[in-house]
Parts: sequence; structure tokens; C-alpha cells
Amino acid sequence: MSLRAALSLVELLLVLVIVGLLTTLALPPYITVRDRASVNSAATAAVAAFDAARALALTRGRHAAVRIDTLAGRIVVHGGVDTILRVPLGASWGVRLSASRDSSALAPDGLGYGAANLSLVITRGAAAETVIVSRLGRVTRR
Repeated sequence: MSLRAALSLVELLLVLVIVGLLTTLALPPYITVRDRASVNSAATAAVAAFDAARALALTRGRHAAVRIDTLAGRIVVHGGVDTILRVPLGASWGVRLSASRDSSALAPDGLGYGAANLSLVITRGAAAETVIVSRLGRVTRR
């Protein structure tokens, strides 16, 4: 007499239901962690872009500007009429940008000049981080 080791349809369906329930329970924390990581990475890249603009102004001894395109979700660094760096935050990390101003300017001595502080808010899902550029060009994250 041979015994057959196989699963019945009911046992297979029960396993699929259990896997589905476990996936449903594990998915929200994963999404939260993913959103926080994306926002953190995008904020790091934004700070690096502002630092690159400052370094450009200091090394070349000329004006530099950082333009924030909130619709396209990118930051562009300009040195005079040249485009030095493009950082596609939206395309790379799936984040949204909102800013208090559309650009920040730096003098040849590396200090910011012009209008008031710039606030750049980077969001994805419930995660958010703010990058603040002071009037003098100092960059901080909150």
C-alpha cells in the first residue's frame, strides 16, 4: 500500500490566505520605512547640490545659483550661464518638492545674497523633511 504525500486544495487555499494576511500586516511598516528612506536620500542630495553651488562660487570666484523646479521635482545648479549640475529628486526617489522661493543665489565669496531664507520641503507619503538655506548661504536640515 503506497501513501501519497500531497496537499489538498483546501490546505493550499489555507496557506495562501495565511500568506496574504501576513503580507497585509507587514506592508504598511515597509511603506513607511521606504518613504522615510526616500525623503532622507533626497534631502541629502539637495544639501549636496547647495554645497556644490557654494563650492562652485568659491573656486571659480563667480556667482552661482540653485534653481528649484517643483513641478519637475529637480534642482539645477548654475554657474554663470552654464548648467553645472542637475539633481532629479522626483525621478530618482519619487518625492515631491515645495519651496518658499524658486532659486537661491551665491556671491563669488560663497555667501548667499538676495531675498530671505529659502525653505525646501521634500515629501513622500507621510514622510517629510525640510532643507533651509539661510540668507547667507548656510544649509540646515529639519
